[in-house]
Amino acid sequence: MQPNGFAILYEQGPCLVVSKPAGILTQAPPGIDSLEFRIKQFLIQRENKPGRAYLGVPHRLDRPVSGALVVAKHVRAARRLSEQFEGRIVQKTYWAVVEGELATDQGRWIDRVRKVPNEARSEVVADDQKDARRAVLSYQVRLRFEGKTWLEITLETGRYHQIRVQASSHGHPVVGDALYGATTSFGPSSDDPRDLMIALHARDLTFRHPMTKEDVSVTAPLPPAWSEFGDAIIACDDGESR
Repeated sequence: MQPNGFAILYEQGPCLVVSKPAGILTQAPPGIDSLEFRIKQFLIQRENKPGRAYLGVPHRLDRPVSGALVVAKHVRAARRLSEQFEGRIVQKTYWAVVEGELATDQGRWIDRVRKVPNEARSEVVADDQKDARRAVLSYQVRLRFEGKTWLEITLETGRYHQIRVQASSHGHPVVGDALYGATTSFGPSSDDPRDLMIALHARDLTFRHPMTKEDVSVTAPLPPAWSEFGDAIIACDDGESR
């Protein structure tokens, strides 16, 4: 049985890594479509279980972001995975295409950010700003092309919309991310802005299996929309995803 609306990248015991499509919420209230709902429905049907299915979701990806996300099918596994995220044991690598061409091949952005009260966005603020939190990421340029830059990003902290707000504040918003000042579109058009995607992808995820204690590394293939950036990125994706 194949899932509908997402892909399974890895499954062992209670641990499941899926490829989240862009344009869907990771979690949502009852009655609203979400990745969590889709996975639960798939598990109920595949395992022929009446009633509800438990699913622990120890981390999230923003609605317009695609990529690898790990979930757990029972409470103990979910708790152990959550502890790894809280302890910064989990390694996450993102691919992003941003507007403009970065001058340096690699670098580290250190900012103070805060979530804007009552709004679904963050902002970079002064060090003495109330509720400001340190946000740190490292980047490596993989390719510059046509006024854009393809980056590989490693997060050192986990703040709300961190990559998106930091990239924007440094003058290079993620392609398609109009919320943070991008002027170029990305992916299929839609009348509902909530369905739009941005060029940010959770590429690699490495964690310790909550039951076997073995290290698990999973790579999420790029969505088809990334083909608009040309052959170089797609060729790299094909090679690394095998």
